[in-house]
Amino acid sequence: MITRRDILKRVGVAGAAAAVPVEALAQAAREPFETLTAAEGATLEAIVARLIPTDANGPGATEARAARYIDRGLGGFLSPFLAAYRTGLAGVESYARSAKGAPFTRLSAQDQDAVLTDMENNAAKGFPAAAQFFDIVLAHTIQGTFCDPFYGGNANFVGWDLIGYPGIRLTATAGDQRMDVMPKPTRMSAYDFSMFARKKPDAR
Repeated sequence: MITRRDILKRVGVAGAAAAVPVEALAQAAREPFETLTAAEGATLEAIVARLIPTDANGPGATEARAARYIDRGLGGFLSPFLAAYRTGLAGVESYARSAKGAPFTRLSAQDQDAVLTDMENNAAKGFPAAAQFFDIVLAHTIQGTFCDPFYGGNANFVGWDLIGYPGIRLTATAGDQRMDVMPKPTRMSAYDFSMFARKKPDAR
């Protein structure tokens, strides 16, 4: 299956990430999903947690709240994918039960990876368009992990910290342009600047 390093290569910054101590990150409070059902949301959270996992190198999609980004988007700017998610998430659970004997959310990390690998390779029997759904969720998980926090993902800037991106800045000082020093993170969304400010995207 695709690895964490592959994800960073897709983002274009493999090797640029500095380690972020996971234990220093506050766990996001649980709240109801806005678009998906609780069961669908739980399956999605389990999937994104394996696509960009938390490990010794730092946080992953869980801490970035990628599943919440997707759920929020499915009620708005990602709404064309809602039917695919409802069908696909049900397909994941059905295949997990038939192939591994338990719901996806109850499988070990190894078995979850095996299910996702079968989906990626379109080898999940009885799961039409499994590879297509895998690609959709992977793309949205990457978005939710590394997007501007304005859109509901990249919580606490963990995605940007992971890849060593210091954030939006309108000017670059001489110090910012030095190759031997990491610029200080701004901890700002693009929309924290008045010139870009606009109403938050409607989740519905």
